[in-house]
Amino acid sequence: MNLSSFNFLKSWHPDNNKQFAVIGLGRFGRAVCATLHENRYEVLAVDRDEKLVNLALNDRIADHVLCLDTTEPSALKEAGLFEFDIVIVAIGNFLAESIITTLNLKEGGVKHVVTKASSEVHQKLLKKVGADRVVFPEREMGCALARALTRPRILEQFELDPNHSIVEIVVPDKFEGKTLSELDLRKSHGISVLAVGKDDGFEINPSPQAKLKKGLAMVVIGSNRDLDQLPL
Repeated sequence: MNLSSFNFLKSWHPDNNKQFAVIGLGRFGRAVCATLHENRYEVLAVDRDEKLVNLALNDRIADHVLCLDTTEPSALKEAGLFEFDIVIVAIGNFLAESIITTLNLKEGGVKHVVTKASSEVHQKLLKKVGADRVVFPEREMGCALARALTRPRILEQFELDPNHSIVEIVVPDKFEGKTLSELDLRKSHGISVLAVGKDDGFEINPSPQAKLKKGLAMVVIGSNRDLDQLPL
């Protein structure tokens, strides 16, 4: 899931100066490339498999595509990978290549490296070599599907970290007709309201006197534990 999928952020324009590189053009890597590219970020896609590189070129899912062995620090340096703001290592199924690539990127000075892991052991090794964030796409998608099936009033969810999220929800029945001031959700539920509205427009940072009505949605931020306690 990406932030631009939130209705209240549809008009948001990203910082086009930020550059991303995605290493590994399997299903996960391609999806990351395509999403970033669609949101007008500059993206470099990298893989050592020439067939995957050519496919990415044909599908135009990135601004630039390179065929490269990322286990070679000199190749990364020559390609300019060390100069990127964020590098996503999506090589999850090849442990040695994933770990060496992550290590090379961190030693090369990349400030933020996000790496896909395939197991708990893989995650621990990636953390030891300096990965700033480790993701489990399949697990995260499974959790998102379970939430969608069991809590249908949650429209969107974006995880800030393993313990905190931003969610867009249908206004709960218990909240209808009340103002944000009356509900005092920060005190009563430990969450903060970022926006209130619907598809045709959201009020960002709404007034405490904003009244919640049937049919509206609200975007809130908080710990996953507190968000799970909302009366949906």
